Amino acid sequence: MRSDDVAETLARMSDRIANMIFHEDVEWIDVVIQLEHMRDFCRQHAPEHLELFEMIYPPRFERLWNDFGPPTREQHLYDDDNSRPF
Repeated sequence: MRSDDVAETLARMSDRIANMIFHEDVEWIDVVIQLEHMRDFCRQHAPEHLELFEMIYPPRFERLWNDFGPPTREQHLYDDDNSRPF
């Protein structure tokens, strides 16, 4: 597999995980499972970049989860008008 193909596949996998966080009711474990699939793919196709992978992707998904994951999603829905559901 060419390095461009590996990079494109990792980008698609990353986008899929980010979209899960933004648009689905998922648990953190679901994100971790998908991250493990990404890590395995990187380990298999670009092991020389695994350290870089670890510096980029896990912190990125943790930030997205903390900012937009299900525990805060409801809060963001009601922040604009300061109303809260009953």
